[in-house]
Order: sequence, then C-alpha cells, then structure tokens
Amino acid sequence: MPSAMDRGYRISRYAAGPVATRIGEPSPSADAWLARHRAPSAVLLTAWNPMSHPMPRRWNDAAHARLLRALRGRPVEEGWSGNAPWLEWTACTPGDRRLGLRLARRFRQRAFVLLRRGRPALLVYAPSRRS
Repeated sequence: MPSAMDRGYRISRYAAGPVATRIGEPSPSADAWLARHRAPSAVLLTAWNPMSHPMPRRWNDAAHARLLRALRGRPVEEGWSGNAPWLEWTACTPGDRRLGLRLARRFRQRAFVLLRRGRPALLVYAPSRRS
C-alpha cells in the first residue's frame, strides 16, 4: 500500500516554464521542450522543504537560489509544483537519472521527476544518505 507521501507525489502537478506533467502521464509540453533542447531526458526537482520537512519561506527561497546556482550554464525553467497547500518552487533542466540523483542528494530531496521524451513522467526516489 502506498504511503501518504508517495500518494502526494503521484497526485501532484509539476510545472516549470512551458513544461507541465503528472507522474505516470505523457507530457507533450515536456516532449516539445526536450526536443527544443535536443535532450532525451530532463529532471524536475525542488530544493524546498528538505526531506519533506516544512521550512520557512525565506530558507526555501535561499535553497532555491542555491539550486539555480548549481544549474548555472544549463537551460533551466522554473515554476511551482505540488498540490495546495503544499506547493514548492521547482526547476527543470536537461539531464538524466544520475544528475537527478546527485541534485536530490545535494539538496536533501526524497525524490525528483524524470522526464523522458515520448514516455510518461517517472517519479524517482533518491536513496537517503547514511549518517
């Protein structure tokens, strides 16, 4: 049986710039964006609320700024993802699962969305670090 958190990820809407999707659904807007950037895949993730712990808006905004700095030099789209009242500032950039895992670990995120041209959006969980 899926957890409430897993269900939350799966019913959320993910949007960044012209890219919009939901887990398990194809996304013509993601396909068009990927084609425009000549990329087979992209990652869509947030730096907000690490490990799903609510943080103050100011902290989250600073984390998002750090994410954008980490993506400097890459094409990036920004937007909001989630379901009210849990909405998070999100970024999308061309890249593969390895990039998504690296960013998810760096920004302490449980999961990210992997967009693959011509395929449904995939929720990828990042293994947690052991202390």
